[in-house]
Amino acid sequence: QVQLVESGGGLVQAGGSLRLSCAASGSIFRINFMGWYRQAPGKQRELVAGITNSGRTNYADSVKGRFTISRDNAKNTVYLQMNSLKPEDTAVYYCNTSPLLTWGQGTQVTVSS
Repeated sequence: QVQLVESGGGLVQAGGSLRLSCAASGSIFRINFMGWYRQAPGKQRELVAGITNSGRTNYADSVKGRFTISRDNAKNTVYLQMNSLKPEDTAVYYCNTSPLLTWGQGTQVTVSS
Protein backbone atom coordinates (compact mmCIF):
# COMPACT_ATOMS: atom_id res chain seq x y z
CA GLN A 1 0.00 0.00 0.00
CA VAL A 2 1.45 3.31 -1.07
CA GLN A 3 1.28 6.08 1.52
CA LEU A 4 0.83 9.75 0.65
CA VAL A 5 2.06 12.64 2.78
CA GLU A 6 1.00 16.21 2.08
CA SER A 7 3.08 19.27 2.94
CA GLY A 8 3.52 22.92 2.06
CA GLY A 9 0.43 24.43 3.62
CA GLY A 10 0.45 27.51 5.77
CA LEU A 11 -1.01 30.93 6.43
CA VAL A 12 -1.03 33.41 3.58
CA GLN A 13 -2.80 36.67 2.78
CA ALA A 14 -5.30 36.94 -0.03
CA GLY A 15 -3.52 37.22 -3.35
CA GLY A 16 -0.54 35.21 -2.18
CA SER A 17 0.79 31.86 -3.33
CA LEU A 18 1.63 28.45 -1.93
CA ARG A 19 3.09 25.29 -3.41
CA LEU A 20 1.83 22.02 -1.98
CA SER A 21 3.66 18.72 -2.28
CA CYS A 22 2.41 15.16 -2.04
CA ALA A 23 5.18 12.66 -1.42
CA ALA A 24 4.49 8.98 -1.99
CA SER A 25 6.24 6.25 -0.05
CA GLY A 26 6.23 4.10 -3.16
CA SER A 27 6.30 4.55 -6.90
CA ILE A 28 3.47 6.47 -8.54
CA PHE A 29 4.65 5.58 -12.02
CA ARG A 30 1.99 2.89 -12.36
CA ILE A 31 -0.76 5.05 -10.82
CA ASN A 32 -2.63 6.72 -13.63
CA PHE A 33 -4.67 9.29 -11.71
CA MET A 34 -3.45 11.56 -8.93
CA GLY A 35 -5.55 14.34 -7.52
CA TRP A 36 -5.72 17.11 -4.97
CA TYR A 37 -8.82 17.39 -2.80
CA ARG A 38 -9.83 19.87 -0.15
CA GLN A 39 -12.31 20.12 2.68
CA ALA A 40 -13.32 23.50 4.03
CA PRO A 41 -15.03 24.01 7.39
CA GLY A 42 -18.66 22.97 7.19
CA LYS A 43 -18.31 21.64 3.65
CA GLN A 44 -17.77 18.27 2.02
CA ARG A 45 -14.49 17.19 0.52
CA GLU A 46 -14.14 18.10 -3.14
CA LEU A 47 -11.74 17.38 -5.97
CA VAL A 48 -9.93 20.54 -6.99
CA ALA A 49 -7.37 19.24 -9.49
CA GLY A 50 -6.40 15.96 -11.13
CA ILE A 51 -3.66 14.72 -13.42
CA THR A 52 -3.06 11.51 -15.38
CA ASN A 53 0.20 9.89 -16.40
CA SER A 54 -0.30 11.28 -19.88
CA GLY A 55 -0.30 14.78 -18.43
CA ARG A 56 -3.98 15.46 -18.87
CA THR A 57 -5.30 17.77 -16.17
CA ASN A 58 -8.65 18.91 -14.91
CA TYR A 59 -9.65 21.58 -12.41
CA ALA A 60 -12.65 22.63 -10.45
CA ASP A 61 -14.18 25.79 -11.85
CA SER A 62 -13.43 27.62 -8.63
CA VAL A 63 -9.65 27.21 -9.04
CA LYS A 64 -9.29 27.17 -12.82
CA GLY A 65 -6.67 29.65 -13.97
CA ARG A 66 -5.20 30.00 -10.48
CA PHE A 67 -4.03 26.49 -9.54
CA THR A 68 -1.69 24.19 -11.47
CA ILE A 69 -1.24 20.50 -10.76
CA SER A 70 1.88 18.64 -11.86
CA ARG A 71 3.66 15.38 -11.14
CA ASP A 72 7.21 14.12 -11.11
CA ASN A 73 7.10 10.35 -11.27
CA ALA A 74 10.87 10.08 -10.81
CA LYS A 75 10.50 11.82 -7.44
CA ASN A 76 7.20 10.11 -6.62
CA THR A 77 5.73 13.52 -5.93
CA VAL A 78 2.67 15.47 -7.00
CA TYR A 79 2.51 19.25 -6.71
CA LEU A 80 -0.17 21.89 -6.55
CA GLN A 81 0.87 25.44 -7.32
CA MET A 82 -1.70 27.81 -5.84
CA ASN A 83 -1.70 31.43 -6.98
CA SER A 84 -4.01 34.36 -6.35
CA LEU A 85 -5.32 32.69 -3.24
CA LYS A 86 -8.69 33.70 -1.87
CA PRO A 87 -10.18 33.31 1.60
CA GLU A 88 -12.59 30.72 0.19
CA ASP A 89 -9.57 28.54 -0.62
CA THR A 90 -9.10 27.99 3.10
CA ALA A 91 -9.29 24.24 3.70
CA VAL A 92 -7.36 21.13 4.51
CA TYR A 93 -5.81 19.85 1.30
CA TYR A 94 -5.32 16.15 0.59
CA CYS A 95 -3.85 14.14 -2.24
CA ASN A 96 -5.15 10.79 -3.36
CA THR A 97 -5.60 8.47 -6.29
CA SER A 98 -8.43 6.50 -7.86
CA PRO A 99 -9.59 4.15 -6.44
CA LEU A 100 -9.23 6.17 -3.26
CA LEU A 101 -6.73 5.13 -0.63
CA THR A 102 -7.14 5.83 3.05
CA TRP A 103 -7.13 9.58 3.62
CA GLY A 104 -4.08 11.05 5.28
CA GLN A 105 -3.85 14.07 7.56
CA GLY A 106 -3.63 16.58 4.75
CA THR A 107 -2.05 20.01 4.98
CA GLN A 108 -3.82 23.13 6.24
CA VAL A 109 -4.10 26.15 3.96
CA THR A 110 -5.43 29.32 5.55
CA VAL A 111 -5.98 32.46 3.49
CA SER A 112 -6.64 35.64 5.42
CA SER A 113 -8.67 38.56 4.12
